[in-house]
Amino acid sequence: MTPAPTTLILGWGNPGRGDDGLGPAFVDAFARLALPGVVVDADYQLTVEDSEEVARHRRVVFVDADRRGSAPFRMRRVRPGTPALGFSTHSVAPASVLTLSRDLFAREPEAWLLGIRGYAFDEFGEGLSNGARDNLARAVEFLRATVESGSFRSRDPHDEVD
Repeated sequence: MTPAPTTLILGWGNPGRGDDGLGPAFVDAFARLALPGVVVDADYQLTVEDSEEVARHRRVVFVDADRRGSAPFRMRRVRPGTPALGFSTHSVAPASVLTLSRDLFAREPEAWLLGIRGYAFDEFGEGLSNGARDNLARAVEFLRATVESGSFRSRDPHDEVD
């Protein structure tokens, strides 16, 4: 399997839990841009099966809501590690998805985690808070410009830049 010259945008979260739906909302907004070489996908959580899709791409950007990060968003590099599957394999971390991609499919794409700052997580209901919508718009514009330029870099003050 040879990776295609594409970027996979993989968002996750529960749209029925307020700002927890930032990942899928990002994927919906980014899909409307229809950028060449970009594939988008969203689900409620990351699973071991995502490792096969990740292996098909040169780059992956994992997108999720961030409860404590700096606004409007932060982006940092993700690297494979030791699989941390624990008791359940129904939800795994981005680093574990990368590890499975490497170990099962011999592919290790460049990977990033885009955490969009959210504020309302404790109530049931669809829809994003005003602050989350603003942060989402800024994150979409940032990643659009990043994908078009091909200049991926960390946007987290606590992250070491490669």
